[in-house]
Amino acid sequence: MKEDYYKILGVSKGASASEIKKAYRKMAIKYHPDKNPGDSAAEEKFKEAAEAYDVLSNPEKKSRYDQFGHQAFQGGGAGFGGGMNMDDIFSQFGDIFGGAFGGFGGFGGGQGRRVVKGSNLRVRVNLTLDEICNGVEKKIKVKRKVLASGATFKTCPQCNGKGQVTRVTNTILGRMQTSSTCPSCSGSGQVIDNRPNGADENGMISKEETVKIPIPAGVVDDMQLKVSGKGNEAPGNGISGDLLVVINEVPHKNLQREGDNLHYELYVSIPDAILGTNKEIETVSGKVRIKIESGMQSGKILRLRGKGIPSINGYGSGDLLVHVNVWTPKTLDKKQKQFFESMTDNEHFEPKPESSEKSFFDRVKDMFS
Repeated sequence: MKEDYYKILGVSKGASASEIKKAYRKMAIKYHPDKNPGDSAAEEKFKEAAEAYDVLSNPEKKSRYDQFGHQAFQGGGAGFGGGMNMDDIFSQFGDIFGGAFGGFGGFGGGQGRRVVKGSNLRVRVNLTLDEICNGVEKKIKVKRKVLASGATFKTCPQCNGKGQVTRVTNTILGRMQTSSTCPSCSGSGQVIDNRPNGADENGMISKEETVKIPIPAGVVDDMQLKVSGKGNEAPGNGISGDLLVVINEVPHKNLQREGDNLHYELYVSIPDAILGTNKEIETVSGKVRIKIESGMQSGKILRLRGKGIPSINGYGSGDLLVHVNVWTPKTLDKKQKQFFESMTDNEHFEPKPESSEKSFFDRVKDMFS
C-alpha cells in the first residue's frame, strides 16, 4: 500500500503551501541522486517526495487526494505515477532546489538545459453505472504526435547544447550578464538535423494508437484520471506528455446516484400495500427480491446495505435506498368504485399515523445520516 503523501513529506493536513514546499525541498536535497550516487533506496525516496509534492502543491489535486486518497489517481497516478523519471522531476520542480546543486534544468546539473515535455491530450470516457460500480478497463483510440522514423537531432549551434544563451550588456553600473532560454531550441539544447518526409518542423507525425485505460470502481462524474506518457511525444530527448481522462457518467434508467448511495423508486398497488407481497428490483449487482410488509405506507424507505457504489477510498460500499410509492389508480370500473365508496367511513381506511411513523423530513434526515 502506498504511503500517505503528508507522511512522506512530514507535514500535517493543515500545512500551508510554503510549509509543503519547504518540506519537499528538505527531502529532495537529502535524497538527491548527486548526494547519494548509486543508492537506489535514496532515489526511490527522492521520487516519492516528488510525487507527494506534485499532489499537495496543486490545490485541485490536493482537494481530490484529501477526499478520495490514492484511489483518486488510479489509472495513471497522482503526478508522475509509474512513469516518473528524473528528467520529469527536474523539468517540473527544478526551481525548488535553487542553487543547492549548481542549478538544474535537467538531471545531474544540466547547466540550464531543460527537458522538453510533449503536450497533454484530453479525452472524455462514457461509463455506465455498472462499469463505475465494478471498475473497468477501457480501450480507446487516440491520435497523438510521435517522433517520425528517421528523424535525428543535433546540438543546437546557438547555445551549444546548454539550452540557455548568455548576453552581456554595458550599463551605467558596468557590464551585466543575463541568461535566458535559447530561442532556437526552446531550452532543449537540440535542433532537428534530419526531417523525414511528412514530418513537421520538429520531426513529428500524427499516429493513431489504442490506449488501455484502467478505471477503478467508484469514480465520479467529471473526475480526471491520468495515463502517464500517453500524450504527445516531444522532439529529441524530451519526454511524452500525459493522457488526461475525464469521466462522464451515463445516467441509469432506473437507478439514481447520490455519492456512493443509489436510489430506486418502487411503485406498488394498493392491494399489495395492504396485503403484503414480494417484489423484484434491480441493483448494480443483479436483481434481488425484497419483502413488502402488509400495511406498507407510501413514502417508506427500505435500505439495502452495501448494494450501492463501492467507495473509491476502499471504505466499503454505499447503500441502495428503495422508495416505496403506493400507486393510486386514476380510473375505476363501477364495481371497484362501489367498493371504495362503501369503505368511506370504515375505520380501517381512516388515516391513523402512529408515533413510530416518521415524517417526510425525518425520512430525509435519515437518508443523509
